[in-house]
This record gives sequence, C-alpha cells and structure tokens, in this order.
Amino acid sequence: MIYIDKQTFDAWMERILERIEMLNKKIEKLNNSKNQLNGDTLLDNQDLCLLLKVSKRTLQRYRSSGILPYRRIRQKTYYLESDVHKFISQEFICKKKN
Repeated sequence: MIYIDKQTFDAWMERILERIEMLNKKIEKLNNSKNQLNGDTLLDNQDLCLLLKVSKRTLQRYRSSGILPYRRIRQKTYYLESDVHKFISQEFICKKKN
C-alpha cells in the first residue's frame, strides 16, 4: 500500500479538477458550435429528416428533382438553413393554399 501526505494528495486533486474543468469547457464549446458556411447554418440529412418529418428517401427525391438545393462536403450531404426556409415556404406553405 502506498501512502501520500495530505499536501501531495491535495495538489494532485487540484490538478485533476482543473483538467476536468478544462475538458468540460471544450465539450460545451463543441456542443454549442454549429456547422456553418458563410454564416449560414448547415443541416445534415438527419437534422432535416427530423425537422420536416420525412424519410431520407424523400429528401433524395427532393434533391433529385432540384427543388431542394444541397451541398456535398466530404461525401456528406448538407443543406443551407436559408435554402430550407425557402423550400418550406415554396413547397409546403404554397401547396396548402392551393
């Protein structure tokens, strides 16, 4: 069994707590950051499926037909939030009026 004095123990605990606090700040910063392109928030397929309550296949149809603009970044599909707002107002709101 190893024994350490109180001063050494307190110093180690302080270092550990500082490290934990630093990691918490980094995690919080990552959680609060959003993917952005030129100041516009980027949404991925999962985000948009949940937002519009549609399937991934439906999003594919929207992309293929050209009614939903998208960007490919590192083999992943993203949608600009501003494009999504336009899409919603054109496709959903206008169709409800007709």
